Amino acid sequence: MFENYDTLLVFNDDNRFYFSGFRSSFGCIILTEKKKVFITDKRYESEARQNAGDFTVICVSGSDLYEIIARQLKSFKSKVVGFEDETMTVSEFETLKNKLPGYEFIGASKSIADKRLIKSEIELAKLARAEEVTQLALMDVIPEIKVGMSEKEVSDMITYSVLRHGAQGLAFDNIVCFGETAACPHHKPSPDVKLNENDLILVDMGALVDGYCGDMTRTFCLGTPDPKLEQMHKTVLEAQLFALKNIKAGMTCKEADGLAREYLLAHGYKDEFSHSLGHGIGIAVHEPPYVSPRSDVVLRENMVVSCEPGVYIEGVGGVRIEDIVVVKNDGVVNLATILSKEIKL
Repeated sequence: MFENYDTLLVFNDDNRFYFSGFRSSFGCIILTEKKKVFITDKRYESEARQNAGDFTVICVSGSDLYEIIARQLKSFKSKVVGFEDETMTVSEFETLKNKLPGYEFIGASKSIADKRLIKSEIELAKLARAEEVTQLALMDVIPEIKVGMSEKEVSDMITYSVLRHGAQGLAFDNIVCFGETAACPHHKPSPDVKLNENDLILVDMGALVDGYCGDMTRTFCLGTPDPKLEQMHKTVLEAQLFALKNIKAGMTCKEADGLAREYLLAHGYKDEFSHSLGHGIGIAVHEPPYVSPRSDVVLRENMVVSCEPGVYIEGVGGVRIEDIVVVKNDGVVNLATILSKEIKL
């Protein structure tokens, strides 16, 4: 981690949480081989001292942040500083440089992202719990869904259920689609779209538990689905199962994406699968690696990714089925095995 620099500065909220286990909307972490400092303001001082592990906590006012950072780096005798070059603004960087004349700055965003790619056993347990809560929450809601309800009503029920099962909140805004609205992969639940008898229902949701994200999609029908949509569902499910059976460490993200994409293409769906097969997941719901047809990143053991093929046809509807899985050398471990993926749940 410190091969190219002796000190790492961390401003990004997610990265601060990753290194310290404590989340705040303001602050900076300073890391060296021997020292860990968490700088924040009065709003978070008490909680940071309790929850930021073995970090020394320093409280500042916002205007003093860079002055305190400079003072700390000088006391550590730092000379080469890693910084988040992909997220820090030009103004922030210039302020930092002006406080530290003669220091060398090296971009560290990639090395931080690479470190977060491989999940520890503790992280895997938190992700498994987040996915468990996600599934349990939807299982509670499904029996309560009735014809005439709006997408927004069902979404609100899901939010309540996620919180009732112990989540801190939602990992992302719920996606709830009835019938034709499922043709839009990121449709926003509407109070005006009502459930008709025999509509397909697409739900994409995730619980946030202990700072880690769940993510799951199910497409199902509480009545009798249209035979064409039922066949679409069958094909998407087969594509997902084929990918899940064959994804393993050592293949590229492009190759993993191609497993489902080529299956759908062979069954007549060319342009209807309009997004990548998946994405990494952890502290953020979308993080590297991205399982896309453009990525040559090699999957490694204990990366966690989603597997979510989908087919979307304007004016008809759509089907997406998603699980998150832990990549292993001999395959994957699926974290979403509680809730069935059949069209009739």
